[in-house]
Amino acid sequence: MDITSFIRNSNKPLILDGAMGSLLQQKGIPFDEYLWTAKANISNPNLVKDIHENYISAGADIISTNTFRTNPAIYNKSYLKVSNKDFIKSAVDIAKSVKTKNTLIAGCNPPAEDSYKSKREISQNELEINHQFHINTLWENGVDFILNETLSHKDEIIFTAQYCNNNKIPFITSLFFNNDLTLLSREKLIDIIEELQSYNPILISFNCISLNSFENLVNTVDLKKIYFGFYLNCGSGNYTDKNITCGVTPESYSQFVNKYLYINPKVIGSCCGSYYNHTKEIRKLIGEVYRD
Repeated sequence: MDITSFIRNSNKPLILDGAMGSLLQQKGIPFDEYLWTAKANISNPNLVKDIHENYISAGADIISTNTFRTNPAIYNKSYLKVSNKDFIKSAVDIAKSVKTKNTLIAGCNPPAEDSYKSKREISQNELEINHQFHINTLWENGVDFILNETLSHKDEIIFTAQYCNNNKIPFITSLFFNNDLTLLSREKLIDIIEELQSYNPILISFNCISLNSFENLVNTVDLKKIYFGFYLNCGSGNYTDKNITCGVTPESYSQFVNKYLYINPKVIGSCCGSYYNHTKEIRKLIGEVYRD
């Protein structure tokens, strides 16, 4: 299947699943200083599997691997007694075990360092090695495309896009940004969106931002001119909180999503603090609007 054409040419938005980490926390998985809740892939694989299955049952077309903290720059600090390749493979295998013929698997490739760091600590060479390894391992283990997500530093955004494009690996880049529509590395978001398109992503997405930030984006940038998607922060408190609870109800989130269907998003999901009912409400909305 040509994943890029399939997603871009769909006559309705595809639904991406919701949060994984905050759900695992709520189900008793302890928060690890480095790996967050990724350890569950080997300590509680059936729980990760259940979450994937519940999102599919709720209506998700795309599930994302529980690999937000399995990349080398983080893994190498953890002293985990399993190889990095096997650690990543375990997450992909869990997702593949519940995949249906209509389900796509997004290989989650996160920032090399903490998602909300303004200043880089690792070198450019370390950054590139990190992403090459993580992207390659996800792809070799059978994901349908790479989801470079929550990226907010220009060097990382461009390198991952260029690497995927050069190696003919289909990918989505999902951006995190400040309320003033700048990256954490301070470049203007609109300039990065324009530059990213030259690397032929499936689409450009926006995630973990607040509903208000997304409204600001829509009011400033003409998203109808690009292929795009979004999955927004549904948590209470600050996005940097370690313990995340739901702050936007599924019904409220669905109403918000409905306001922006007119600009033709190709993928819609939810992020931190969300759970199965957010996916269920989005599926219900899409069914009503597009007459599934």
